[in-house]
Amino acid sequence: MAEIEHYEVLIIGSGEAGKYTAWTMAKAGHRTAVVERKLIGGSCPNIACLPSKNIIRSAKVASFAKRAEEFGLEIGSPVTNMAGVQRRKRKMVADLIQAHLDRYKASGAELVMGTARFVGPRMVEVSLNAGGSRVIAGDRVFLNLGTRAVIPDVPGLAESEPMTHVEALDLDRLPDHLVVVGGGYVGLELSQAMRRFGSRVTVIERGRQLVSKEDSDAAGALLELFRDEEIDVSLATEIRKVEGRSGQQIRVHVADAKGERVVEGTDILVATGRTPNTHGMGLDQAGVELDERGYIKVNQRLETTAPNVWALGECAGSPQFTHVAFDDFRIVRDNLNGGNRTTKDRLIPFCIFTDPELARVGLNETEAKGRGIEYRVAAMPMAAVLRAKTLSETRGFLKMLIDTHSDRILGFTVFGVEASELMATVQTAMLGELPYTALRDAIFTHPTVAEGLTVLLASVPAKETRRAA
Repeated sequence: MAEIEHYEVLIIGSGEAGKYTAWTMAKAGHRTAVVERKLIGGSCPNIACLPSKNIIRSAKVASFAKRAEEFGLEIGSPVTNMAGVQRRKRKMVADLIQAHLDRYKASGAELVMGTARFVGPRMVEVSLNAGGSRVIAGDRVFLNLGTRAVIPDVPGLAESEPMTHVEALDLDRLPDHLVVVGGGYVGLELSQAMRRFGSRVTVIERGRQLVSKEDSDAAGALLELFRDEEIDVSLATEIRKVEGRSGQQIRVHVADAKGERVVEGTDILVATGRTPNTHGMGLDQAGVELDERGYIKVNQRLETTAPNVWALGECAGSPQFTHVAFDDFRIVRDNLNGGNRTTKDRLIPFCIFTDPELARVGLNETEAKGRGIEYRVAAMPMAAVLRAKTLSETRGFLKMLIDTHSDRILGFTVFGVEASELMATVQTAMLGELPYTALRDAIFTHPTVAEGLTVLLASVPAKETRRAA
């Protein structure tokens, strides 16, 4: 074994939580090393959040081009140049990577490119990408291992060499007919983008609705959107086997209530969930225990079962969003500085970046009913928002849940133009524990989407007074 190198801080993985931990610790004067296998900065700037939104924006431009006559423009028939789409995306990614490298240099944290495996408590052996190995020990260790896409155990599926989001976001060509397995946010975002670029698209979802955890009105609105854009959606459909090779020709054997049939296409994209990157890490050598799903066991302070070892982000079972990983970093950072923060009762928003977006913060009706929480509903179509009319983007709806016995906002769902920004307004009110009336009576700029909140909340049913026992 190589000579052991000692650091005050050792971080495995340079994703959102890992990189901010590295930069913060190094700037504070701690000798810091972060080991990264491949993606400097993690998935978000390289192969996930930011590249996908970059490509989705190109698809939005393609959609605008096809609607040009609606806006009084004559531009002919647009044609997608996927090589051009990728040039724009790759330039953004290259710029982001350089920005990360600059921050590592400025902070003083050492970035070690290689694959780490634990060989003892708080000690890893790193197989360097450039060749050779190093053994690194840390007084404090932070695990930011991330997750990867899962390929379901379906006969012939793995042999067909399907794409995950990683390969789909790097295509220099346009699939003739893309078959997407999975009706969650990854599958939906990429399905719509590829359709707008010009591919035929079929979505196969085993559940009875798209976005299984959302209310039926939200799922139904997405289904209507996809069918309007001529995306074929098959719900409650099981895949029995797959034949062929993705990128050439595939045959997907499926079964639903009507019987069995074959879906033929040229490419297949699997978007059915993720699994933690904990296998083969030697975590047992470090005294770090896993749960039954393979995620690292942590308490509410993100401490593992090993002393002076923390796990952050998706590998710790945190909700799979970059903004949650960043908050994991803040929790650990603040606690190391004498704070007492935990992951309990965090108000976590999310957004599916279809066009229009579907965004939610807090409870939806399904969750409220499941918890036995009484609520009032304020709902209206996006077409009632004047800003949406000016943009010719009137598809969708707004819905707020308000406690039956108080004016507390329980949750907000919006499907429509600028949904993520509108959701942030409501989230801010919820964080400040403002009653819904504060938004109802606010003066918002005209015409903005946020102004729609005053219309939405103008006629909320009166709250009920609890009867004495």
